[in-house]
Amino acid sequence: MGDDTSATRVRVRNRRGEGDRLRHEIVAAAVDLLDETGDESAITLRSVARRVGIAAPSIYRHFPDQPAIVLAVVRSAFTELDEQLRTAVDTAGDAPRERLIALCRSYLEFALAHPGRYRTMFGGVWLPGLNESSVTGEDVGTLGRASMRRLTEALQGCVTAGCATSTDVSADAVALWLGLHGLAHQRAAAPSFPWPPDIAERVITTLAHFTDG
Repeated sequence: MGDDTSATRVRVRNRRGEGDRLRHEIVAAAVDLLDETGDESAITLRSVARRVGIAAPSIYRHFPDQPAIVLAVVRSAFTELDEQLRTAVDTAGDAPRERLIALCRSYLEFALAHPGRYRTMFGGVWLPGLNESSVTGEDVGTLGRASMRRLTEALQGCVTAGCATSTDVSADAVALWLGLHGLAHQRAAAPSFPWPPDIAERVITTLAHFTDG
């Protein structure tokens, strides 16, 4: 999408010491552009600046380049995902199996509700060569760790309670995530496919190694 998709608005200048506010506004504008277009390439310095109501060079005080803005968007999305997963687990009750199922369903719901963000989080298409931008391998390597840890802990809870038979929780948590990710991706890519109504439960039950009952 081109920059013309961005709405221009007049922005009230921040008072001294309110630089963090502008940074948050830049990230929020980038998130809005991604949600509206579903395309991370719509996030450009010019389109974001127009949306916030500032001159494009003002962005450089907070982000050295465009990939740094997208990295901030992706980090924000992972934070939102992790908070959604935490809420799902906390409201599922005390039964470990139900807590893991709630987490998995919440993951799929996030992907469905935010397709542009989800694609950008896991597609990797926004990343230039790491030597061509300010984004580092460490920046990328830390993305999603909190959510994966939450998934692993939920699966471990099932094993401890005797309702899952995994003998390698770390590896099986990765396998379970891959199953969820594959389902989320294919649902978005092939919405007209006749998906079985219980396909999510089949994926979760199999990859979590649930015992019968």
